Amino acid sequence: METHEILKAVKAGKISINDAKKLLSIYSIEEIEGIAKIDINRRKRRGIPEIIFAETKEIEDIKKIIKRTLEKSNSVIVSRLKKTDYPKIQIFAKKLKVKVKIGKKSSTLLLFKKPIKFQGGKVGILTAGTSDIGVAEEARLVCEAMNCKCITSYDVGVAGIQRIFPILKEMIEEDVDCIIVAAGMEGALATLVSTLVDIPIIGIPTSVGYGYGEKGIAALASMLQSCSLGLSVVNIDNGIAAGGIAANIANRTIRKKE
Repeated sequence: METHEILKAVKAGKISINDAKKLLSIYSIEEIEGIAKIDINRRKRRGIPEIIFAETKEIEDIKKIIKRTLEKSNSVIVSRLKKTDYPKIQIFAKKLKVKVKIGKKSSTLLLFKKPIKFQGGKVGILTAGTSDIGVAEEARLVCEAMNCKCITSYDVGVAGIQRIFPILKEMIEEDVDCIIVAAGMEGALATLVSTLVDIPIIGIPTSVGYGYGEKGIAALASMLQSCSLGLSVVNIDNGIAAGGIAANIANRTIRKKE
């Protein structure tokens, strides 16, 4: 249960004030054998699930964190997982009897026990090129873990600008609450989308590119220097942050409508 759900349950008389206090405690930290301290109540407090940065962790430590987290919550995200560890985590998930969602061309996994209900807001996700898909999928998994429905369209960059209009029309018709745009090279797509809609845009500069502005530097500079209002920017390749921000915006919008 997230914070607003707990408060609604108290109002409806479904749980007591003391039980709500326990659920809302900000001091609920789970320590795992001296290797990690999990913020168990982050989901309740902020709506954001536990996310394990796996790139520099040993596989056995990752397994321990996954197991303990899923004892306390329905889902956990593993980001930047090494390719060699993919099959090991999938086998481990089967032993735990949990399901796994894998991002396309991505190093991120979403593990969950019960089916995730898309009862939150709606998020649109676009990429300029096929090479940007992995980062966009990282954002999608975070949004879905936060109960958001995602509408995606990939490879719609400025090199063929006509490709963007049908999907933007669909996103407007679907009344998305936020749009994520992942783009490398010169990163122009984020500015373009921002000029066409009255929806908050989150730009992710990706490390796709070479030469003078290689490794996402040109894309980051371009997005930061954009003269189109309504565009915010996260760090290079940071799909996790973009997904968390977009889902928070979308979910707050839904709660306001309720």
